Amino acid sequence: MDLNSFKLLPRSFFRRDTILVAKELLGQLLVRVHGDSGVLVGRVVEVEAYKGLEDPASHAYRGNRGRASIMFGDVGYAYVYFTYGNHFCLNVVAKDELTAAGAVLFRALEPLQGVDIMMKNRGTTRLLDLTSGPGKLTKAFDISRSFYGVDLTSKGDLFLAEGWMGKDESVCSSPRIGITLAKERPWRFYLCGNPYVSR
Repeated sequence: MDLNSFKLLPRSFFRRDTILVAKELLGQLLVRVHGDSGVLVGRVVEVEAYKGLEDPASHAYRGNRGRASIMFGDVGYAYVYFTYGNHFCLNVVAKDELTAAGAVLFRALEPLQGVDIMMKNRGTTRLLDLTSGPGKLTKAFDISRSFYGVDLTSKGDLFLAEGWMGKDESVCSSPRIGITLAKERPWRFYLCGNPYVSR
C-alpha cells in the first residue's frame, strides 16, 4: 500500500457519539509514515471509549485543564499521553456537538505493513504480541508525545484511513481494562476472535 492508495477518514467521522465512533473505528487503518524507513500500517482491532465530564475514568472528568484539554477541542486530533512511567497511549478526540469532551483509546492493531520495522522498534519477533496493547502499538509505530495534537484526518506522519470489515467479522464489547472508576461500563470494543486483540 502506498500513500496515494489511502482514503482518509473525514473529520465528520469523529464528530459523532464517542461510543459509536469507537465501534466504527474497528477495521479502520492507522498509518505511520516512518521517515525514510517506510510506511507502517495497522488495522484497528481493539479500542476503548472515554467520555468527558460524565465519565469518572476519563482524563477529562475533572474539567478542561492540563493534558486533557485537547479532549474539549475539535475532533480528529491525536491525544497522546505517557502512563505508568513506561509507555505512551494514543487516542483520537471523538464526540458529538452536544458533548463537551471525548476520546477513543487505541488498544490493539493487526499489523499489515512495515512489520519488520515494527519488530525492530519493539525489539521482538513475536507477531501476535507485536501491537496487542496500547503501549505495544505506540512503541511499534514509534509514536511519542511529539504526536500530541496531530491532525489524524490529514496525510502527515500519522493518520487514519478507511479500512474494512470482513464478512465474518463482528464486534464484541466488555468492560474497560486497567481502570478503577466506572469500570463496569462496557466501552471496550474489539473484533471477536481476532488474534491480535490484547490479552
